[in-house]
Amino acid sequence: MRRGIAATALVASVALTATACGGDDSGSDNSGPTTITWWDTSNATNEAPTYQALIKEFEAANKDVKVKYVNVPFDQAQNKFDTAAGASGAPDVLRSEVGWTPAFAKKGYFLPLDGTEALADQAKFKPNLLEQAKYDGKTYGVPLVTDTLALVYNKALFAKAGVAAPKTWDELKTAASTIKDKTGVDGYWGSTQAYYAQTFLYGEGTDTVDATAKKVTVDSAPAKKAYGTWLSLFDGKGLHKADTTVDAYAHIQDAFVNGKVAAIIQGPWEITNFYKGSAFKDKANLGIATVPAGSTGKAGAPTGGHNLSVYAGSDKAHQSAALKFVNFMTSAKSQSTIALKNSTLPTRDDAYTAEVKTDPGIAGYQTVLAAAQPRPALPEYSSLWGPLDTELPKIAGGKESLDKGLSTAETAIAKLVPDFGK
Repeated sequence: MRRGIAATALVASVALTATACGGDDSGSDNSGPTTITWWDTSNATNEAPTYQALIKEFEAANKDVKVKYVNVPFDQAQNKFDTAAGASGAPDVLRSEVGWTPAFAKKGYFLPLDGTEALADQAKFKPNLLEQAKYDGKTYGVPLVTDTLALVYNKALFAKAGVAAPKTWDELKTAASTIKDKTGVDGYWGSTQAYYAQTFLYGEGTDTVDATAKKVTVDSAPAKKAYGTWLSLFDGKGLHKADTTVDAYAHIQDAFVNGKVAAIIQGPWEITNFYKGSAFKDKANLGIATVPAGSTGKAGAPTGGHNLSVYAGSDKAHQSAALKFVNFMTSAKSQSTIALKNSTLPTRDDAYTAEVKTDPGIAGYQTVLAAAQPRPALPEYSSLWGPLDTELPKIAGGKESLDKGLSTAETAIAKLVPDFGK
């Protein structure tokens, strides 16, 4: 689930809409199989081949169904699906990020899956992940993969510096300074993206909004403290300065996998890319720890991942085929295959086979899942990071004060949840 800065052009949305199926276009007749379209948002290079191979297995076992596979860039998919569904031309199945699921369910774009073939194994899935697939008491997605953020670090560089994985942000600052002195490389490089900064909010016991109290809290005292800690990690010995360019994600990732920085915050969707770097040819050199705790002693990161959801606008034949496909792709066997090939985390306990758990990346991230914090069941929640993705780079780059940036973000977020107070 690579997270980038969303930048979707309308012309691109219209172009992709033309390839969507949504029932009428996906084509079937009485003499042939039903063809459904699946929009997959996984990494086209590292993850997609595994899903394409599973499609062939599914088609071989289900001669009455064909699957048209379309890989859609993750940072474009939400807007493109919204456009396509609004025009009644969406794909029959979408790999929906967990934050998108309630938003699209609220609009009526997703089919409720309770009691359908797609959720035949409902009891096998982790309950908290099913909760994230619900809206207004109904389930609109089947969990396919899950994830969270962790502090990933270069064990060799930490050992050379004689430091252990930090448990607090203050310990991280001290470790970064020591690593710089002992090894010559920076100890930590942070991200300016809102999703990655979320861990600092959790460390202060707060969030961008309080969904229960219906209040915008991004500019509250605890939030200011959280973002103050986040900002302090861009300045100091061994702390890499903020990268506010559009390629920041790639720059940070490249530096880490090639041993030019000792630690970053990252998710399991990059495990396969870690192993491709010169610093992790020996997979055992990859350290994975829970993100450092804030002043409250709390440590954690957002629970992420993807569900498979079925388009409500498809006709009955396509919905039936789509439900069968979703059941196959989220089965224990399929999830185990996906985990072994892509190093992603399964969403059901029976998919964590002995073979799956031998992958050091999966084993490492599995240990930090307990500290992961589910997102509130708020359809607008994922969109709340948008204003922060605009303001945080300005703050980190010194172009705007923390107070000004959070105040601006608060105003923008309040417009997204107009029934919330401050």
